[in-house]
Amino acid sequence: MSRLSSLMLCTALGALLLAPAAATAQSAGKTGKTPGYSRLQGGQWEATRRHSAAQQNGELAAPQAAPTAKVSKRFDLAQAQAPAAPPRGQARVRGRPLPEPETVTPVPSGLQIDLRQQMRDFLQSITTFARRQNPSFSILLRGGLELLIKRDPADETRYSPSRAFIRSIDGVIVDGLFYGKKVFGEPTTQESQLVKMRLAKIAQSNGLSVLVVDYGPDKKTVDDSYRLNRQKGFVSIAVHAPLVELSSLPPYPRRPFSENSLSIRSLDKVSNFAFIANSAAFGRQDEFAMKMHGTNYDLLVVDVFHGRKPLSRQAVETLKFKKLGARRLVFATTNVGSAASYRYYWKSRWREGSPTWISAPVRDDPDSYFVEFWRPEWQRLISGDTQSYIYGVIRQGFDGVVLEGIEEAYRFFERGTQEPEQAPAPAAPAAPAALAAPATGPAGTPPPPQ
Repeated sequence: MSRLSSLMLCTALGALLLAPAAATAQSAGKTGKTPGYSRLQGGQWEATRRHSAAQQNGELAAPQAAPTAKVSKRFDLAQAQAPAAPPRGQARVRGRPLPEPETVTPVPSGLQIDLRQQMRDFLQSITTFARRQNPSFSILLRGGLELLIKRDPADETRYSPSRAFIRSIDGVIVDGLFYGKKVFGEPTTQESQLVKMRLAKIAQSNGLSVLVVDYGPDKKTVDDSYRLNRQKGFVSIAVHAPLVELSSLPPYPRRPFSENSLSIRSLDKVSNFAFIANSAAFGRQDEFAMKMHGTNYDLLVVDVFHGRKPLSRQAVETLKFKKLGARRLVFATTNVGSAASYRYYWKSRWREGSPTWISAPVRDDPDSYFVEFWRPEWQRLISGDTQSYIYGVIRQGFDGVVLEGIEEAYRFFERGTQEPEQAPAPAAPAAPAALAAPATGPAGTPPPPQ
């Protein structure tokens, strides 16, 4: 009996002790307060619990559903970067309101990259890589003269030379300065000529060599082109066919203008040059090399490939000597704006849109495709390692390279389509009075070509 009494007494005492805790728990369920956790967790539990309770009571909007597959990646990125914090005033840490979450600036729709600066960066990376392999290797640009200037973003009537870019190259080739290829053999329009002349003079005044390719089938055009270019201090040639089809030397003159017996080891010493786009018409590699060896041009510009095979080092070495025995320069052409399905790098599974950086076919050349030249996949094919195009050109023994397809590429992506050829003009007619100086003074209109 005494044991039963003791058990009942213990039960009663336990009930008395647990009653306050149960009452407290019941009160917490009604008021939303749970004692102890705020002290133990430094307020973190309190903040989370209040936010959850507010959500359940409808005071806060329920979390949004995950975006569907149709939502853009930019939107997903912005959401992933947004801080996951409750609204101000709804949560507290250590008794203080949480700060207002930082607003994420949305990615602008239709964001455009600066295609011309991307092309400058690409070309500069080529020159940096090439000169690591051969410090005396020369870089010429054919076309893309607009890259030589940068416009004031606040006032497009003001521009100045892009000095860092200019210093990375050695010269430019201007197409159709006096006699154009658009209407073959006809004088270039005054407007187009003025624009090209301005840019050529910027190149010249900043120490670059300026070479000109004019187009004309008759002696009068050839003589006139040579005279006009010589007056400006430009080295020129007048060819009898578009460069892409050029597979022979000009029939006139039989010997180059300003023929000389000097050894040429730098671009600034060049007095004449020849351009052969397709050497296969000359026969075997050794036949082509010997036929060129029988001329006295100061500079030869040729394709890396003779038919389907690259020119051998022996053939390139033969090309480096004039008939008179003096040394000359030999440059290879490399297209950096389009990929050709007949080049060594092309893979059988490639086509328009696959890989994604291969774009539309080039007008009048359906075996070539514009490429997104700012993409690292394409840039690695051109330069950067021992498997690249430029590395192969250097190993073959060439003295330099003529980079082509520049202007066509950035204009294609700027427009989103191929349009008829236009002059590579600065958009506005006004320019600083001193073309070689930065555009920091009052803007003015440069004088007409002298």
